Amino acid sequence: MKKNKPKYKQIIDAAVEVIAENGYHSSQVSKIAKKAGVADGTIYLYFKNKEDILVSLFQDKMGQFIEKIEQETNARQTAEEKLLKLVETHFEQLSADHHLAIVTQLELRQSNKELRQKINEVLKRYLAVIDQIVEEGVEENLFRRNMDPRLVRQMIFGTLDETVTNWVMKEQRYNIFEQAEEVHTLLVHGLSEPSS
Repeated sequence: MKKNKPKYKQIIDAAVEVIAENGYHSSQVSKIAKKAGVADGTIYLYFKNKEDILVSLFQDKMGQFIEKIEQETNARQTAEEKLLKLVETHFEQLSADHHLAIVTQLELRQSNKELRQKINEVLKRYLAVIDQIVEEGVEENLFRRNMDPRLVRQMIFGTLDETVTNWVMKEQRYNIFEQAEEVHTLLVHGLSEPSS
């Protein structure tokens, strides 16, 4: 498996940095190779082309990202606690790696349809975590029952995603993690049963 080869991680990490600093279209494979400290040809032992690097980068980094979110939310008891942990972990992980935040929020958006489909495949696992929390929230009477779960999932993911994108666009001048609690409150109150 190529992922276990020693230079794979080096190339992926270099690609995150190069793409964040130069933009995907201006990031030549030679720049990525130089940053990774490998010969240009070495890249092609691991990846077919630049697009393959971008897809692999996303699969690799988002795989770790989602795994952390699964672990953190599973360790919580109620849907409300799980949702807070999801928001916190999402913000925390992207604020810890500003290059990755630029790549996920800006560079991956400019990709072609085929690439977007591959990205959506990776995100399915994350969306499943959101679905699970929403389901539990309905069972616990935290969230109202008469909602379209797909719409709720889009709303939660879209809110987190847009909050991070805004932070990236503002050149990460503020601490996004400090917004986690407020975002959580807005989500919970937006989804809860109106009190009669």
